[in-house]
Amino acid sequence: MQSLEVVEICAGAGGQALGLEKAGFKHRLAVELDVNASATLRKNLRSDVVATGDVADPSVWAPMEHIGVSLLAGGVPCPPFSIAGKQLGANDERDLFAWAVELCDVVMPRALMLENVRGLSMPRFAGYRQHVLDRLTDMGYVAEWRLLQASDFGVPQLRPRFVLVALQNKYAPYFAWPEPAGAAPTVGETLKDLMAADGWEGAEEWAAKANGIAPTIVGGSKKHGGADLGPTRAKRAWAELGVDAMGVADAPPQPGDQFKVGPKLTCEMVARIQGWHDGEWIFEGRKTSRYRQIGNAFPPPVAEAIGRRIKAALNMEGEIRDRKIQTDQNPLYRALRESGEYMTHRQLEKAVGRTLQTYELERAIADLRRDFEVETRDGSSIAYKLGSIKAFTGQDDHLRHELFMKHRAKIS
Repeated sequence: MQSLEVVEICAGAGGQALGLEKAGFKHRLAVELDVNASATLRKNLRSDVVATGDVADPSVWAPMEHIGVSLLAGGVPCPPFSIAGKQLGANDERDLFAWAVELCDVVMPRALMLENVRGLSMPRFAGYRQHVLDRLTDMGYVAEWRLLQASDFGVPQLRPRFVLVALQNKYAPYFAWPEPAGAAPTVGETLKDLMAADGWEGAEEWAAKANGIAPTIVGGSKKHGGADLGPTRAKRAWAELGVDAMGVADAPPQPGDQFKVGPKLTCEMVARIQGWHDGEWIFEGRKTSRYRQIGNAFPPPVAEAIGRRIKAALNMEGEIRDRKIQTDQNPLYRALRESGEYMTHRQLEKAVGRTLQTYELERAIADLRRDFEVETRDGSSIAYKLGSIKAFTGQDDHLRHELFMKHRAKIS
């Protein structure tokens, strides 16, 4: 058995950190931008392993000091891919996914684990995903995406997370995704004792009504106002469970309290719904900050389940599997990338093996242009050539730096 260390970027309040430590990883470093989340990490991890600031700022940490670490992990910002947002992808100054992948060429971790929202799994980002897979293959990793449901791992919440795991070629055959652990408890079962903690007589009846799992907890960002449990659709789902989602309470309901919809949740209740156990993690900051830290976190049980499988692979334990290189369903991107030259409509049709209607090709090229430089050459037939990804990958002159500094106070 080898001693396994992790460098975690965009660590947030530590949902992934706790899960990975439970899985057997020890933190060598955790980097986080938000000062309150960073304070939470210092409270729960060793303070000497936490660095606060922009993870892409070389004055905050030095990737070269961590070459060969067992695991590079992180929950890079989700707004670039969120279905609820504009899905700007590589054009969003908060996008650090491609940059995190390029870190593997410097740090050369034995394994990589990055998680994000379900939106990154949408067809809109097929080219982006394939770029990530191709880059990791070039670096000597076998990589795979998987959409995981938090409720499959005991978390009482509808929280799909899109996870990328990559391992160096020698370890990849030992990796297998974790299997579902069984049905999650209901919101009522999870929170009944906390609802009754201050003597509220309605806790039993409330728990019987709250007989499903929660919608996705939405921590939100600093761009928005105070803490609440999500957009209108989520609020309706919470109301069906007997929860007032229009804010977060300071304390559990009191004796004699009556509610039109139901009680509000406290931060402690939200933490349970995210998969934390009472007392195992202390959150720093005021209520709104604590709620956002909890709401934006990767549920610890999911991180632990994946971490245990990565640990087994790095220790070369278990059954050897045939890990084939995963490819995304974007044949147009692949044809242009493999060619490296200008390709006409007819050449692209031949490469992808089917007829492409003009409108279909133009729409596909337009989608690629959202994340990549695509050159067009006019002539007897228009031709296209795929250029570099627009995302920040470490360039000193990238627009990301200017936009990041401009919006830093609102980035979380």
